[in-house]
Amino acid sequence: MRRRPRPIRNIDNTIPSPCIKVCQFKKGELVCKGCYRSQDEVRNWMIMSKEDKQASLAQVKIRQATAQGLN
Repeated sequence: MRRRPRPIRNIDNTIPSPCIKVCQFKKGELVCKGCYRSQDEVRNWMIMSKEDKQASLAQVKIRQATAQGLN
C-alpha cells in the first residue's frame, strides 16, 4: 500500500520569527502579547512560505500599532 504523495511546500527560512520569548495568550484574546501574532501564525510559522510570513508581519505591525494606540 502506497502513501499519498505529500504536497510540496514552499518553506522559507530567510525571514526570522518575530518571537521575543514572551508568549502570552490570555483567555478570549487571539493575539500573543509578545509578538502580536495569532495562535495560527505562531504554530505555522516554520512551514509558512515567504509570502505568508511577509503578510503575517504586515498584520503584526497593524496589530502592534493598534495595541499601542498609534492607529
